[in-house]
Amino acid sequence: MKKDKKQKTLQRIMEYMKPYRFLIFASLVLAVISVALTLYVPILTGQGVDCIISKGNVDFARLISIIKTIVICIVLTAAAQWLMNHVNNQITYKIGKDLRIQAFEHLQKLPLSYVDAHSSGDLISRIVTDIDQFTDGLLLGFTQLFSGIVTIVVTLIFMFSKNVWVTLLVIVLTPFSFVVAKFISSRSYTMFRKQSETRGRQTALIEEMIGGQKVVKAFGYEKESSRRFDEINKELQTYSQKAVFYSSLTNPSTRFVNNIIYAGVALLGAFLIPGGTLTVGGLSVLLSYANQYMKPFNDISSVITEMQNALACADRIFDLLE
Repeated sequence: MKKDKKQKTLQRIMEYMKPYRFLIFASLVLAVISVALTLYVPILTGQGVDCIISKGNVDFARLISIIKTIVICIVLTAAAQWLMNHVNNQITYKIGKDLRIQAFEHLQKLPLSYVDAHSSGDLISRIVTDIDQFTDGLLLGFTQLFSGIVTIVVTLIFMFSKNVWVTLLVIVLTPFSFVVAKFISSRSYTMFRKQSETRGRQTALIEEMIGGQKVVKAFGYEKESSRRFDEINKELQTYSQKAVFYSSLTNPSTRFVNNIIYAGVALLGAFLIPGGTLTVGGLSVLLSYANQYMKPFNDISSVITEMQNALACADRIFDLLE
């Protein structure tokens, strides 16, 4: 898909989201609450570590109070995440329903020339399979991409409050994850697009051969139809394998970069402790934040490749509606 066409598809998707602005805002608020509570737990953990000064010198009263607060935060986080997932499901399936209704109504008004030029199997594939793939990608985008971006932003704010130098190190090393994700996703989109198109051709052939079974037998077309099916099936296999291969590279590649960042935080933090700039509890908080900060990049990089598939399917749906 060309860049301008891709932007046009994204704009069309945003138009379908407008009726559900309130639900999207609610999802954002719940994501912020969930992330803030998740990031507050490491602070409490660090305070708990600092309560254990030495053998026989432990502030048990404060430690028990911290543990109670951690339990409350975990319960509230679980509730916020459950509500957020419920809201995200409502948004995506309502958008999918709107698309199906519009596509079905539009199908009844299409000119006969368009119906003749396009096989019924391909039209069915667009309305059923492509919309399913699109809603799956959209749901993944809301649940992981949405909350992932919030996690990254809020985590950086919390990290800056603990130590500026460690946070700057994380920010400097972060772009490597984006470079890796962009390199892989740009190649996976082409394969997802071809996979979607080939799947439509396969559905069209199956529908035509089964629907016209008597005609196929009457003209002895069985071997030729089997040959055509095998040819399309091999193409689909090739494109699917390449799409899965490229998309599978993203997670381990970004994890490698993230492990380098984690090691860098641990090393720098170890040098800062003797000078009194950082405590052991503070380092444990920063390591927890670094892990929390990097996790969304793995999720987002995986979501980006899936979103390429969703955009490819959305493009085919909008082509039909236009």
